[in-house]
Amino acid sequence: MALYDRIGTTYTSWRRSDPHIAAAIDLALGSAQTVLNVGAGTGSYEPANRQVIAVEPSAVMIAQRAAQAAPVVRAVAEALPFADGAFDAAMAILTVHHWQDLRRGLAELRRVARRVVVLTHDATLLEDFWLIRDYLPGALPFIQRLLPPIEELKRFLPTADVRPVPVPGDCEDGFLCAFWRRPHAYLDRAVRDGISCFPMLGEAAVADAMQRLERDLGNGAWSARNQALDGAAAMDFGYRLLVAE
Repeated sequence: MALYDRIGTTYTSWRRSDPHIAAAIDLALGSAQTVLNVGAGTGSYEPANRQVIAVEPSAVMIAQRAAQAAPVVRAVAEALPFADGAFDAAMAILTVHHWQDLRRGLAELRRVARRVVVLTHDATLLEDFWLIRDYLPGALPFIQRLLPPIEELKRFLPTADVRPVPVPGDCEDGFLCAFWRRPHAYLDRAVRDGISCFPMLGEAAVADAMQRLERDLGNGAWSARNQALDGAAAMDFGYRLLVAE
């Protein structure tokens, strides 16, 4: 909560639903009519064709929710203020790595809903992402510690089906790997402020990485190293949907 109270003031400028990812989440929700969105932030990926209740701990994030967004309750994943089986489905989108107690949070989702849908990030695939590989290699161990392994999530969601979620080259949601085909975007401080790991890495490390990226974009080195990305419509950077009954 404290993190997003600090960095979330311009969150809606760069973090919004991407239609390709929204379609995958909608498919994962199946026939659910009542949905709880846990760690809901400003309301991305809340399906308009279902009855949604949002849960979000940060007042800064809640204040940025649109007037037409789902009703929101200020609470945390580990203590959901709802009765057992109150919802057809509970979804948690790119949020589990911020929870204080992963096991308890997932148990709460399972308690209040018959279906659980979690979008997370398998950090083992980040080694080949050019931003990490060439500019922030020292951040990889930190990010891997921050993001719970898929195997750990599966321990608490043993029936979960794991589905890859490729990132489109024109991704409209500004998470860590969203700008893989638009490298200049990472030079924008506002973009980085919408990606939670950047404020955690330290100003000096990020500033040095961005200086080197800006130099390589200017002299053509980035393009020369990343020719394999030309023409790719989407890439797999480890984003995964876990769907459990």
